[in-house]
Amino acid sequence: LVPLPRTRRAQLEVNQANIFLTASLLQTGLSLAESAHTTNMETYTTDDALTTMGFGKLQGLVLVYAGMGWVAEAMEVMLLSFVGPLIREEWKISAQDESLLSSVVFLGMLIGACGWGYVSDKYGRRTGLLFSTLFTTGMGFLSALSPNYLCLMALRFLVGVGLGGSHVYSSWFLEFVPAQNRGFWMIIFSFFWTIGTVLEASLAWIVVSTLTWRWLLALTAIPCFLLLPFFGITPESPRYLCAQNRMSDATLVLERIAETNQAALPPGVLVYPRDGEADHSGLTSEADHLLPLREKECTDDDVMSPKSGSAAALRSLLSRKLRRSTLLLWFVFYANSFAYYGLVLLTAQLSNANRSCASGLKYVKSETDTSLYKDTFVTSLAEIPGLIASAVLVEWFGRKATMWCLLFTCCGFLGPLVLYQSELWTTGLLFGARACAMGSYTVVCLYAPEVYPTSVRSTGVGIATAMGRVGGIICPLVAVGMLRSCHQMEAIIVFEVVLFLAAIACMLFPFETKGRAMN
Repeated sequence: LVPLPRTRRAQLEVNQANIFLTASLLQTGLSLAESAHTTNMETYTTDDALTTMGFGKLQGLVLVYAGMGWVAEAMEVMLLSFVGPLIREEWKISAQDESLLSSVVFLGMLIGACGWGYVSDKYGRRTGLLFSTLFTTGMGFLSALSPNYLCLMALRFLVGVGLGGSHVYSSWFLEFVPAQNRGFWMIIFSFFWTIGTVLEASLAWIVVSTLTWRWLLALTAIPCFLLLPFFGITPESPRYLCAQNRMSDATLVLERIAETNQAALPPGVLVYPRDGEADHSGLTSEADHLLPLREKECTDDDVMSPKSGSAAALRSLLSRKLRRSTLLLWFVFYANSFAYYGLVLLTAQLSNANRSCASGLKYVKSETDTSLYKDTFVTSLAEIPGLIASAVLVEWFGRKATMWCLLFTCCGFLGPLVLYQSELWTTGLLFGARACAMGSYTVVCLYAPEVYPTSVRSTGVGIATAMGRVGGIICPLVAVGMLRSCHQMEAIIVFEVVLFLAAIACMLFPFETKGRAMN
């Protein structure tokens, strides 16, 4: 604008000129940020801000909070390995009913994964996290009071619905991490899952020998409950706020990050990048990338508003741009969940099934048999080298190559188990397979949020996670049902085929996301 002169008459003339210019800008529908752009004011995106500030204290707090969410889910999932045999022994249920108890939890997780992902895209990440955590905590404590098998199965199904929202923790956390650090910090984040599995194995080892399975259910629900008092200090995702065209709110969150990290924001005005900016393609001009999102330009592809429907989100996920990635992710999530949860259940069943089938006796678990807890504890520790291997590979070779390499290696570890092996050899092979399965599962959980735009990220990851829960529903029928009927070879072959096809699917992903900005 023209500098203010000294005379009053000249000052009035300049004021009139400024008013005329402001009115003209309003009439053309330009936002304040666009006005800044037309006057060559600097602009920056969320990725620019996070890259400039780096990974600091606030991201560390988000990491711990989201990590505790994964600890809670891991403990609830690992619980299925221990509570099934105890329920069968106390209530004299059949082996099929024991398997069904695990399957209904995964069925609930399937429904919850779709539902909570959609809620977090429409109403915010924090809203999805709060209500899924409240639901999981309440149903977890109530299930410890179940008077009979049917009531327990219904309440564990509802626990599964609440656990279905746990994928929002990973999406929420990754939206605070700079692009150059995402691979490393996602691996660190995944260590919380391993902590949960080891904690649950240790808890079961101690509690079951002194108390009852009801105490195990109640104590397992405590980590989820501990998240609630600290919810008030959690920030909303700045990427989500930008996608909702709430630029001032997003700026406040970024300023909070800068203050906590003792860093500075880039100079200029925060803008929301167009779809495709993250690809850095040359099809659009630099000016188009810098233009902020105007409210009238917010379509279903850009913003998931509260008025948007689930059909719009699904159309976006199956659009020509995302269809191939979406369909392949659905299968890879299915295969990874089938393999991972199947290996957890195999650990609990394989050694005892080997002994009983080799002797020609019907499988019976002894009350004093502690090998279940020992083997589960040992194989849970396998996740640590699996995470370390994936952390190295994902930075050297990228997401795609790491996934298919680990999946093929998992096939190699499972191969010898088509024949009966000694208990020590069985535990060693399952140790290696569990390490590879955990590494692959971690990388696909990193890859999926990087593929989808912010407006449908939680919905896309939620539906993909739901497809994984289908694998969780089916795997008890293979890992428990087939082993109890002494069909070990057939069970292992099923796992091998699923893992092999998943590795091929990883090779067919359309693009690599290593170092790619999240749009």
